Amino acid sequence: MNDTDAEQLLHHGIFMPQLLVHALSRDHDRPAIYLDDGRVLSAGDLRDLTSTYFQALTQLGVGPATRVAILSRNRPEILYATSALALTNSCSTPLHPMGSLDDFAYAVEDAGIEVLIFDPMYFQEHAKRLQNRMSGLKLLLAFGPTEVGVDLAAIAATLTPGALSAPHVQAEDVCGLMYSGGTTGRPKGIRMTQRCALATCQIMLTEWEWPEEIRHLVCSPLSHAGAAVLLPVLMRNGALVVLPGFEPVAVMSAIEKFRITSTLVVPTMIYSLLDHPRFGEFDLTTLETVFYGSSAISPTRLNDAIARLGPIFFQFYAQTEAPMTVTVLRRGEHTPNDLERLASCGRPVPWVQVALLDHAGQPVADGDPGEICVRGPLVAGGYLNKPEQTAEAFAGGWLHTGDVAIRGKQGYLRIVDRKKDMIITGGFNVYPREVEDVIATHPAVAMVGVVGVADEKWGEAVKAVVVLREGRTVDAATLIALVREKKGAIQAPKSIDFVAALPMSQLGKLDKKGLRERYADKK
Repeated sequence: MNDTDAEQLLHHGIFMPQLLVHALSRDHDRPAIYLDDGRVLSAGDLRDLTSTYFQALTQLGVGPATRVAILSRNRPEILYATSALALTNSCSTPLHPMGSLDDFAYAVEDAGIEVLIFDPMYFQEHAKRLQNRMSGLKLLLAFGPTEVGVDLAAIAATLTPGALSAPHVQAEDVCGLMYSGGTTGRPKGIRMTQRCALATCQIMLTEWEWPEEIRHLVCSPLSHAGAAVLLPVLMRNGALVVLPGFEPVAVMSAIEKFRITSTLVVPTMIYSLLDHPRFGEFDLTTLETVFYGSSAISPTRLNDAIARLGPIFFQFYAQTEAPMTVTVLRRGEHTPNDLERLASCGRPVPWVQVALLDHAGQPVADGDPGEICVRGPLVAGGYLNKPEQTAEAFAGGWLHTGDVAIRGKQGYLRIVDRKKDMIITGGFNVYPREVEDVIATHPAVAMVGVVGVADEKWGEAVKAVVVLREGRTVDAATLIALVREKKGAIQAPKSIDFVAALPMSQLGKLDKKGLRERYADKK
């Protein structure tokens, strides 16, 4: 080794693979994963499974820069495989289990996927069809017996666990390609670097309010935010319980059975729990922190959740291009009955720079709407094979999130809407989120979506689409009058439809694109 190499190593950073090895190389007897069959995997067990999966993947040719995709419902094997993949220094792409075959094929082709790891119970036929369609997809690996490809779990079971070793990685190495929801067009492959992944973990460790004893329930997809908690939980000597997905009774039962102290959900999951007829049958008192994010929450419904479950809610705001944590609203900042505070996404964490900018890229005054823009080590490395979209989204040295917010008292940000969702009616700007928040205050309303529809007189007219709570009624005129009273005539809907359900994205967000398409030819 020459002097130059030695000097570079002297100050070389610690990244996610090193943190993973560290977390799995100490206190081996502590619980790490609780399984449905009653078994408890210790940190030592998880280390050994990571080792055998790493050896199996290496034997099968997975190595640095190999493009690997995972298609599976929630199961513990995802944690073993993703941990092992981190140690191979390959590049991982999670595929959302609720996606379509065409969604998967697009991501596989766009990302240049060579290896697909899949759940044979649910996705064997998908794997077979993808391999037939995608010439670059060379290897299929299954979490169990399979009629196509290779049983990865069986190979791993034959191997002897060994010591874990982290690869030497650089800050700008791409360790993952994450595909956005695609509600505004074809999904974009977001280049997740080692720098970005490390910042995500560090911020979650320092800024999230974890319980003293962590028994964390995973009920959101491990293909997305669900897996982001693994390393922070391990670093804090906590344990995970993994459910196949979100189902209200299963979630409440698991909280009671395993005495869960934290979980991560999206707002629609909170609504489903509160509205379930069996809500009061389970002991949920062990919950200390409910982390929620991914989409806007109704402040009225959040206030109800606090009243019924206590001051246990912690909001995080981010987007895939700046993962998991740009701002937070801590448990103690959820002021009961203060709907303005509960409509906030909190304040920026100190590890990123956040500004509200106008169309010219200049900061706006407090109280004026501006686009949330972010920079710092958390920000991803741009979009795969999309230089023009990368240049637009990262213009001027900022990540432009597309979310419009207002900075209020004490620096709290309140997101008023997505830039693309703004309605221009009669020459005035209307942000649907503000109309939705007013309508959601009515006790008969379970969910609401507001969009603009074509109108000869106004250009666009404000339309609200409402789902009522079971057994409740309200007429359109009452809701229109409520908005007119609270926000004025411009923001009052010109029409309201009542429906059984609103279109939702794979990630549990209200699908505004789908809602607009539904009313594209209607007034």
